[in-house]
Amino acid sequence: MNHERLTQVLRSPIVTEKSTRLRAEGNQIAFAVARDATKHEIKKAVEDRFGVNVEKVQTANVKGKPKRFGRIQGRRKDWKKAYVRLSEGQDIDFFGAE
Repeated sequence: MNHERLTQVLRSPIVTEKSTRLRAEGNQIAFAVARDATKHEIKKAVEDRFGVNVEKVQTANVKGKPKRFGRIQGRRKDWKKAYVRLSEGQDIDFFGAE
């Protein structure tokens, strides 16, 4: 797999109440990923970037919400998110806390 492609797969971690709860209870981390990324690419990108073992990857396509700007109707972009389950005892520290 191309190293340049793997660096473009992961966009950003998702930090919400739900993702924080999943991280604490189920050892899962949520990422915003490229729309054309496959589960295998996501798994390989997380393992290469953070040096952890990934058990499972679940993906979801999120539809953009319709928005209104005065009289003009618009729409936010569709995007894809991935829930990555890490192996037991593995963790990713985004904020550098001990």
